[in-house]
Amino acid sequence: MRIVVAGGDGFCGWPTALYLSRQGHDVTILDNLVRRKMDEELRSNSVTPIASLEERVAKWKELTGKEIRTFIGDLNHYDFLSEVFRQTQPDAFVHFAEQRSAPYSMIDREHAVFTQTNNVMGNLNVLYAIKEFAPDCHLIKLGTMGEYGTPNIDIEEGYLEVEHNGRKDKLPYPKQPGSFYHLSKVHDSHNIMFACKIWGIRATDLNQGIVYGLHTDETEMDPVLVNRLDYDGVFGTALNRFLIQAAIGHDLTVYGSGNQTRAFLNIKDTVRCIEIAAENPAEHGEFRVFNQFTEYFSVLELAEKVQKIADEKGLPASIAHLENPRIEAEEHYYHAVNTKLRDLGLESNLLTDDVLKDILESAVANKDRVIKENVIPSVTWK
Repeated sequence: MRIVVAGGDGFCGWPTALYLSRQGHDVTILDNLVRRKMDEELRSNSVTPIASLEERVAKWKELTGKEIRTFIGDLNHYDFLSEVFRQTQPDAFVHFAEQRSAPYSMIDREHAVFTQTNNVMGNLNVLYAIKEFAPDCHLIKLGTMGEYGTPNIDIEEGYLEVEHNGRKDKLPYPKQPGSFYHLSKVHDSHNIMFACKIWGIRATDLNQGIVYGLHTDETEMDPVLVNRLDYDGVFGTALNRFLIQAAIGHDLTVYGSGNQTRAFLNIKDTVRCIEIAAENPAEHGEFRVFNQFTEYFSVLELAEKVQKIADEKGLPASIAHLENPRIEAEEHYYHAVNTKLRDLGLESNLLTDDVLKDILESAVANKDRVIKENVIPSVTWK
């Protein structure tokens, strides 16, 4: 298939582009490189040194003979996006190209406005471009499990059967997002659902859990292809932060009680889920929702897992509980359904000690790159 990976220079997008290319698809990356600029803004970096996008795709072609085309530009510039669609005529459009950090969206008014403008308007442009230039194109949109929040009932896959005053209906599952970033994803979901209804667009909304891991088979082929590893309090996930903190001898900083529970999946499963969605497209007019995760853990459980493997590596790590900078329930019920991707063939890569050791080894090898003051939170929801 002809597949455009928007955000193809990012943590999820880069390994996805390589994986799809290796499977024989004709892959194009669209990216505005803003994630690299955010490192400069935040005075932060990836623990792993990452090559330029130009160097990355050149190395991929050298190693495999497969060409990944690149377009550098912004989804919010419709003339640019239109030209990408004219030139590529995609069968599938994989949409990773959004500001993905909850803390970043909560820094201040400017960052909240940027997040919602960038994400919601960019996604609207994609919907119009599909309608105008590629009406058969399947939109594969990265959503987030964070759209649902932590309700006191089971989280279904996108929809909920409701009975009210003696009548029944199937309605979109209620959303309780926890940041301006997560709210932007909810707005995306509503806009996509509406576009499917009025224009007959085919779309799959992948409500993804928190992604862990670093390497895929493709990114391990050469150091130039290595994926980024974020660790700061803005873009670093809790698990990544704990691993980097262990590598540099810092306490593992758990927010509040640590009983906040979230859904997780391995980066190797992220790329496979995209492939499954692409090879099993939604029908015209269908807004399909998959919950894309394989396991769930509390934050404290993650810290204890990291503490265990760090101790085995001779890196004793203490767990420290910080005042929670977020406004979130720390004691809550959490049970989510994730059957649709598994029914289509997803075989899970689980969070094993070996997976954690692999990331920790990369962190230790590059620990001189860690900016130590960035491993603690600097953004508060209040």
